[in-house]
Amino acid sequence: MALRPADWLATLAIYRHPPVVAMLFLGFSAGLPFLLVFSTLSAWLTEAGVSRTAIGFFSWVGITYSIKVVWAPFIDRIRMPFLHRLLGHRRGWLLVAQLCVAGGLAGMASTDPAEQLVLVSLFALVVAFGAATQDVVVDAFRIESAETRLQGGMAAAYILGYRVALLVAGAGALYFADAGGWPFAYRMMAAFMLVGIVTTLVVREPTVTGGRRAVTPERRVRRFLARTAGAPRAARVAGAWFMSAVIAPFDEFFGRFGWHALTVLAFIGLFRMSDITMGVMANPFYLDLGFSKTEIANITQIYGFAMTILGSAIGGVVVVRLGPMRPLFVGAILVAATNLLFATMAWMGPDIRWLTVVISADNLSGGFAVACFVAYLSGLTSTSYTATQYALFSSLMTLPAKFLGGFAGWVVDGWGYFVFFVSAAVAGVPAILLALHLMRSRWFHPAAPGKELEEEGP
Repeated sequence: MALRPADWLATLAIYRHPPVVAMLFLGFSAGLPFLLVFSTLSAWLTEAGVSRTAIGFFSWVGITYSIKVVWAPFIDRIRMPFLHRLLGHRRGWLLVAQLCVAGGLAGMASTDPAEQLVLVSLFALVVAFGAATQDVVVDAFRIESAETRLQGGMAAAYILGYRVALLVAGAGALYFADAGGWPFAYRMMAAFMLVGIVTTLVVREPTVTGGRRAVTPERRVRRFLARTAGAPRAARVAGAWFMSAVIAPFDEFFGRFGWHALTVLAFIGLFRMSDITMGVMANPFYLDLGFSKTEIANITQIYGFAMTILGSAIGGVVVVRLGPMRPLFVGAILVAATNLLFATMAWMGPDIRWLTVVISADNLSGGFAVACFVAYLSGLTSTSYTATQYALFSSLMTLPAKFLGGFAGWVVDGWGYFVFFVSAAVAGVPAILLALHLMRSRWFHPAAPGKELEEEGP
């Protein structure tokens, strides 16, 4: 049945819900550190005279984001001393992670990459670890704070806040660096983390009740306790905790999908291969073409920000009306194809008008695709193991691309930017094929718009 314009306008009301509004500010807190250990840091290292190959390998600091699933079970089950009573489970972890990010950024501001590259990398690792931990908690907070039908809007609000933070950490950092140098810029970025800290202190802790999906894995914990009745109490408690916190979330997911879970995980791991790989060399590419930092900030950050927000807003509304799979397929095609526009620019040389066209296409398609993807991942999680399962998904989402991105500088140094961007486009083909397969296999879909996922029986 065709949808009337009034139906689409009514759908926009999702952006007025308090949990959706709160996610705007938590998205900002989550997004601020990303570029500061990624492309913004690449620009600082480029001006400090660090080689392109070293910059590429330096991006492996960001792999911390991709292995957060290792400590996500602890975040799901362990309560922060004192802060749990004061703020609650999720907010207590959020505050600690945000303070870690702010402290790491302040440490980076006190270093000189030309003389202290190892120290810069250690502080960057602190930032990345705190940011990855914050991501785990924010993702769980987002999924637990609203029902399934609002997750498209929650994803779009999160991306809006995230992209505002990228604007601050991208264009803002470049402006600050032009005005007062890179250490001044990173001190300002540390101060901006107050947005997340204040938000953590004022938002409401989500209330979560376990679903029936958790029954079967937790029964295994009880059977374990029964089988080990004669063992020392400390060993039984430790074993039961490990099974409940670490084994059960993965057991529940694979129990739901069976061996088909591997297809879902492969899709998650490959979906962002193209754009994350390209992002490592974006700022060095603009600088090497001859664009000034101000031109880069104006076009790629400020104007690109508007295009990304437009794309994510469209993606959030489309997911509410149509579900995530068809938009995901379109998004996968667009994200891969925009790399060919970058390849064309590498061949043409610096042209501010062509840069505007390329950034328009890249950010519009990227915002649309990521909004759909976040909503899709949210629908795959069980509320009994939100942090751990979503951390698994988001870790897989970035780990292959982060690893491949480490060789980006090596490709550029050896074959140039044109070959690099064409290769990044080709890297997006597997995601397109898997999106098509999942779109046709409706069994793989998360909840339909407006409906909860069907619960399994005991």
